[in-house]
Amino acid sequence: MTQRRAPDATLLITAALLTAAGAIMVFSASSVVGITRYHDAAHFFKRELVWVALGALACWIGVKLDYGALRRAAPWLLGTAVVLLVGVLFPHFGAIEGGARRWYEFGSFSFEPSEFAKIAIIVFLAGLLAEREESARDFNTIGFPALLAVGVLFMLVLRQPDLGTATLFLMIAFVMLFSAGARLRHLAIGIAVAVPALLAFVYASPYRRARFTAFLDPNADPKGTGYHILQSLYGLGSGGIFGVGLGESRQKFGYLPEQYTDFIFSVLGEELGFIGAAAIIVLFLLFTYRGLRIAMAAQDRFGFFLAVGITTAIALQAFINIGVVTSTWPVTGVPLPFISYGGTSLVMSLFGVGILASISRGRSRAAVAADERIRDSHSAHPVNRRRHGRPSLPRAVTSTGALRRAR
Repeated sequence: MTQRRAPDATLLITAALLTAAGAIMVFSASSVVGITRYHDAAHFFKRELVWVALGALACWIGVKLDYGALRRAAPWLLGTAVVLLVGVLFPHFGAIEGGARRWYEFGSFSFEPSEFAKIAIIVFLAGLLAEREESARDFNTIGFPALLAVGVLFMLVLRQPDLGTATLFLMIAFVMLFSAGARLRHLAIGIAVAVPALLAFVYASPYRRARFTAFLDPNADPKGTGYHILQSLYGLGSGGIFGVGLGESRQKFGYLPEQYTDFIFSVLGEELGFIGAAAIIVLFLLFTYRGLRIAMAAQDRFGFFLAVGITTAIALQAFINIGVVTSTWPVTGVPLPFISYGGTSLVMSLFGVGILASISRGRSRAAVAADERIRDSHSAHPVNRRRHGRPSLPRAVTSTGALRRAR
C-alpha cells in the first residue's frame, strides 16, 4: 500500500476551533486599541486574518509533507535557528519593543525567530533520540548533545530577553528526554545547570525579581509589578459563570495591559465567563490527548518523539499562559497558542498541527523504501562496516540465536 491514511480529523477540528475562537477574541480584545491608535476597530483583526490564512497554508503543507524528511533537515533547521537568534540581537537587524529585541521587522509585519527555533529544537531532538535508540540512557551519546543544543538556544533567547520561551525550551527537552528513557540523574544534571542560570538571570535585576515573584502577592505592589495580575483577576472575576457578553469587556478599555496578546484569556473569561474559559481549556486538553495518541500510534521512533515534542510545546505554552493570567505562574510573557494575537506564533503552531496530522497519516511505502535504501548505502560504506568485512548487525537483532545466525 502506497497511500497514506487520512489525517486525524479530531486534531484538525480542535485546532480549527481554537484558531477561530482566537480570531474572534482578537477582534473583541483589540477593538479599543485599534480605534485609539489606527481609527479602525478591526485593524488587528484584519492582520490576524492574514496570519490565519498563512497558518492554514502552513498546516496544509505540514499535512502533505512526509514528516520523515524533517529528520534529514534537522541539522540545517537547528543551524538556521541559531543564526536567526544571533542576528536578532544586533541593533541593525533586530527590532526593539517593550525593552526586548525579539523580532525582525519587514514593513508592517514582523517575524519572531524564537518561534521557529522551537520547532527546530523539537525536530533536532527527535532525530537525535530516534537515531541513537540503543543509547538513550547514555549521557555522552544523548544527554550531552541534547544539553548543548538546548543550552545554546536557551542562552540566546534569554539574551533577548525572553524568559518564558527560554524556559519552554528546557521543559520541552526534559519531556522528550524523559519519554526516551533517559536516566533521572542525567535529567537532574540538566536541571542543576538550568535552574541556577534562570535564577541568576531573574535576581540580577530588581525589576525582574519583583515581577517574577509578583504572582505570590500581587497586592503588595498593586500599581507596579502586581498591576497586570490584579487587572487580569478583576476581568476573570467580573465574568462570572456566563460572562458579560462578547465584546462587552470593560477591562480592555485601558485597564488590562497586553489585552489581545499575553492576557487575552482574561478578556475571554470576562466576556464568555467560566463556561467559555472552561471550553477553551477542554479544547486544549483534547488537543493534548489527540497529540499523545498520535505519538503512541506513530509508525517509527522519529514520529513518536516529534509528536511528543510538538504536543508538549503547545500544551505547556497554554498551561503557562493560563497560569500567568490566573496568578498561579510567574509573569513570563508567553502567548496563548492559537488564541493570542501574533503572526509567527500562530503560523508555527499551525505548522506543528500539520506535522502532527502528517504523523497520524503514517508514511507511504515508497518513502519508507527510499529511507531504507539510504540507510543500506550508508551502512555499506567501509567506515560503517565491521572490521572483518561484514556489515554491522541490525539493531532489531536481539536474541542469542539470531546473533549467532547473523554472524
